[in-house]
Amino acid sequence: MNQQAANWILIVLSLIAANLPFLLERPLLVLPWTKSGGQQRPAAVTWLLFLVFFALIYGLGLVAHWLIGQAVFAGGSPLQALLFLLRIVGVCVAAALLLAFSGWWKGKAPGTKSFFERLLELLTLYALVGALGFAFVAYLGSVFPQNWEFYAVTLCLFLVMGYPGFVYRYLLRKHKKRKAIE
Repeated sequence: MNQQAANWILIVLSLIAANLPFLLERPLLVLPWTKSGGQQRPAAVTWLLFLVFFALIYGLGLVAHWLIGQAVFAGGSPLQALLFLLRIVGVCVAAALLLAFSGWWKGKAPGTKSFFERLLELLTLYALVGALGFAFVAYLGSVFPQNWEFYAVTLCLFLVMGYPGFVYRYLLRKHKKRKAIE
């Protein structure tokens, strides 16, 4: 895989991940608080599950970095390219399963997610896509130290990629509802 292919994979994944919190009502994170009317569980259980969940997300980022960043892809063998793409797909499937656990655990949550919950989901997905990006950089062999400016710029780009989902959630849907009432 060359740098151009890695860039396009990251751009497409960033576009999808940045819009997911706004397009889905299903929670993507295990958070320690419950909404009113939601299923009440003991506080110790919810906090423990919250900590385990974020430890698993952190571990997934480390595994992605190890699986993809340490991959040996010399030459142009189609089998090596296929195995590398399978590693990427495997990491994405593991992330999807981990993020789907929250919706399954909470069951049918009443109401909608708050803006704060969507923001936490957006930041978590930014970290996961960033871990995949660091894995690609390690794989390509040009690892440089990153300062705070790098993270500020990439977070702003990630937020801009999530703008279509934001418009749909907070601007377009309310406008359609208002027209239906009139």
